[in-house]
Amino acid sequence: MAAICVFCASSRTLDQRWLDLAAETGAELARRGHTLVSGGGCVGMMGALADGARSAGGRTVGVIPQSLVDLEVADLASDELLVTDSMASRKTLMIEKSDAFLTLPGGLGTLDELFEVWTTATLALHSKPMVLIDTNGFYRPLLDWLEALADQNFLKTAGRNLLTVTTTVPAALNALESHLT
Repeated sequence: MAAICVFCASSRTLDQRWLDLAAETGAELARRGHTLVSGGGCVGMMGALADGARSAGGRTVGVIPQSLVDLEVADLASDELLVTDSMASRKTLMIEKSDAFLTLPGGLGTLDELFEVWTTATLALHSKPMVLIDTNGFYRPLLDWLEALADQNFLKTAGRNLLTVTTTVPAALNALESHLT
């Protein structure tokens, strides 16, 4: 099966519903036989995601910069924990190790990862599928802004269409899997 990289928040102050969504995502990835690639953290949604995958028998690969290992937020339970020298090299390695990308709700770090993967796809540096889960309209303002960019020709329709948007975990994984076969 595929190595699917999931981008999500690592904040320790999130509502339980976001942690539950992450755990559900990890478990569903594992049930479908996929390997989870993540940012290698053990806190917030990132920790819940990895715990969810492992609870369902899944394999986890964490990619984390040394600076975050030093802060003691590394997912030491990962089946494979890859330590990089910077956030930039972390993103590069996550892209290399993954067959597809899934974005859950998150903040600046999550958006940075999403836009890195999306930008490199628009430049034809990879052709890996990308799905954004817009649970309860979390990303609606961002999606509206992106549509406005497209309307003003700052974002080509072909580039916009590289990102699939769904509202549920099963729909997101179905979309990724349809592009992987």
